Amino acid sequence: MPRCTRALISVSDKAGVVALTTRLHRLGIEILSTGGTAVALREAGIPVTDVADITGFPEIMDGRVKTLHPLIHGGLLNRGETDAAVMAQHGIKGIDLLVVNLYPFEATTSRPGCTREDAIENIDIGGPAMIRGAAKNQDFVAVLVDPADYERVLGELEAGGSVSMTTRRYLARKAFAHTATYDAAVWSWLRAADDDHDLPTRYPIGLRLRETLRYGENPHQRAGLYTLAGGAGDTVVGAELRQGKELSFNNLADADAALECVRPLPVPACVIVKHANPCGVGLGSSAAAAYEKAYATDPTSAFGGIIAFNTEVDGALATTIIERQFVEVLLATAFTPDALAVFARKPNIRVLATGTLHTSRPPALRVEQIEGGMLVQDTDVATLSADALRVVSKRQPTAAELADARLAWSLVRFVKSNAILFVRDQATIGIGAGQMSRVMSVRIAAWKAGEAGLKTAGCVMASDAFFPFRDGIDLAASFGIRTIIHPGGSMRDAEVIAAADEHDIAMIFTGMRHFRH
Repeated sequence: MPRCTRALISVSDKAGVVALTTRLHRLGIEILSTGGTAVALREAGIPVTDVADITGFPEIMDGRVKTLHPLIHGGLLNRGETDAAVMAQHGIKGIDLLVVNLYPFEATTSRPGCTREDAIENIDIGGPAMIRGAAKNQDFVAVLVDPADYERVLGELEAGGSVSMTTRRYLARKAFAHTATYDAAVWSWLRAADDDHDLPTRYPIGLRLRETLRYGENPHQRAGLYTLAGGAGDTVVGAELRQGKELSFNNLADADAALECVRPLPVPACVIVKHANPCGVGLGSSAAAAYEKAYATDPTSAFGGIIAFNTEVDGALATTIIERQFVEVLLATAFTPDALAVFARKPNIRVLATGTLHTSRPPALRVEQIEGGMLVQDTDVATLSADALRVVSKRQPTAAELADARLAWSLVRFVKSNAILFVRDQATIGIGAGQMSRVMSVRIAAWKAGEAGLKTAGCVMASDAFFPFRDGIDLAASFGIRTIIHPGGSMRDAEVIAAADEHDIAMIFTGMRHFRH
């Protein structure tokens, strides 16, 4: 392996860099550096050669140009004996170790009041160029972009004076991932700043591993939690874990479904989720009243579920929950000290505080992997105004039925297709989810309501897609449904509307479908 004799060090994140460079200097390795890194190293008593002294050209344009020079990139890209003649001809000396991390673009853009100028000036140019050059030339150069890898490289250098090929290849892979996620963060910010909502021809995602999970959906599957460029915000990923062990893969998926369902609802609201489907939703005059309605929908499925509130949880409500049911994860905007004291009696409950929730989200893209590619679509955040609802039946819904219909329609998009919801008095009464037949979803919603001791008579029914035949309407009528809200648009709409009129059911068309696969 080639011995390491010369290192270039230029970092924004200076964690561990003085200790690293001190040990490199003890090994007799020449240190090159730039800007603030050079100042920090000199203050620590480490001899440093400025890159400007090598290139014979000063840093210019407020530091925008300093390392983009053949004497630097030639040193990083030379192939030993292959390029020895040209190196000698132009007075280029090799660089064996590159330690670089990039301008703090994400940290800068996440600060309140960050201007476009601030963001642009924190887009690193020279750093990625050096990282990519060193990573490409991994047979001759080791590139460090993460302080977590300093000790591994130092150990090899101190043991034998060189960095092993296995380590250099590992570092090269990590380096290309580093620049790729950095570019993805820049792209994501620029897209948001420019209010660009078009489907991109290329989609850099920029995922970063935050933690390795115990396993995936099943114990034989590996899994990890990755974060997206641009930050997590008021999401499950960004929530504060107030107590409990780490969340599992399934916990995270279900908690996300619960939070996104409760987010747009009027405060206070409660959603209980099991296996990514809401099994109970309630609105009330208090968080406790909302919980009572949600729990009543399906107490059996609520066992071991995920509970989400869009408001604060107090001690009295916390006591009710833990004395009544087993819960895996509980989310709320905040918890009173009394509530946290109550939950501490059940240390396995994961308690997540989200902070104030934004009730709506800007348009965003959602990605789902399939074999050989990715499906990308807008998130389903569309809402309907009262003016967009079209009553197509002879019977008009009452004001209370219309309010329940609007709630049912806002919830149905969070239920797996084919999706049916029964709602009455601002609470779910029965939910039928994930069936191949829409009629079967109606049967299940009614059966679940009966199992919970709830009456379906007088309920509003929402369907995520149109009814292709009148059988679903006839069945709903047998359960006492008084109002039905669905997209409409079937070839047999006239037949379906006629069925509603025969049963004196109010029918509302939305013109919008909410499939969720």
